[in-house]
Amino acid sequence: MTLLSVAQMNSQNEIEDNFMVIESLIQQSKANSAELVVFPENFVCFAAGKQRETAAQFESIQQRLEQLAHQYNIWIIAGTLPCPYRPDGSIIEDGRVRTVSLCISPERTEARYDKIHLFDVQVGDAVGGYQESKFFEPGNDVVVAKTPFGNIGLMVCYDLRFPELALTLRQQGAHILTAPAAFTYTTGQMHWQLLLQARALDTQCTVLGAAQQGWHGEKRQTWGHAAATNSRGQLLDIINAEGAQLITVNFDLAEQQKIRESMPLMQHRKLLQL
Repeated sequence: MTLLSVAQMNSQNEIEDNFMVIESLIQQSKANSAELVVFPENFVCFAAGKQRETAAQFESIQQRLEQLAHQYNIWIIAGTLPCPYRPDGSIIEDGRVRTVSLCISPERTEARYDKIHLFDVQVGDAVGGYQESKFFEPGNDVVVAKTPFGNIGLMVCYDLRFPELALTLRQQGAHILTAPAAFTYTTGQMHWQLLLQARALDTQCTVLGAAQQGWHGEKRQTWGHAAATNSRGQLLDIINAEGAQLITVNFDLAEQQKIRESMPLMQHRKLLQL
């Protein structure tokens, strides 16, 4: 049995202010005996138009997070950070950045996932339309990180709407799916909990949805409701209050294996040619 924490934040423009909250949530996770804490999308800096500025600090921010993981002896899913270069080290020449989620152990960064699906949609909120592809370059690699308590399939926010990614992560050995997010208030209210449970049902994985909540500037409002599901798609816990806080849930690898053996979805799956 392993305890896993999922964070909700209301990150703003100032990196130092956000880091104070991050360390506080890590301390709470350790107090709850958690071995992992998952942070939301844009957790270090949530500021429109500052992606390149924040990306320039990617390595120093990564080092600070590695130090926190070492100091508190905890695994961290570092929500998302903007990064100016690709996994092979090549610089993105057109001014865009990558949205990167890091899996950090107490010793080092173990894995990097670059968000594949970009949020180019029209939403009926104060912002109206979102075009992530204008500012971000998509990744193209599926990433599963190995940990002592199970394999983690890394996803980010809009990725939740694409079951084929979650299924590929399961096929590559994932036991846990992490979904750092900053869902809009409008789309989150409609779909956030449903998507977390649906991906858990599809894959028979525990799904950990870390979330931004509240106002970020004058126009951007996020839904929050950080949550976790079990491998049957049942909701384990969800945050229904405002502000920075976390939930801590149990993960039992042996129990998950029994669920998968009793209903062997992966063995039954057929690739249909229509």
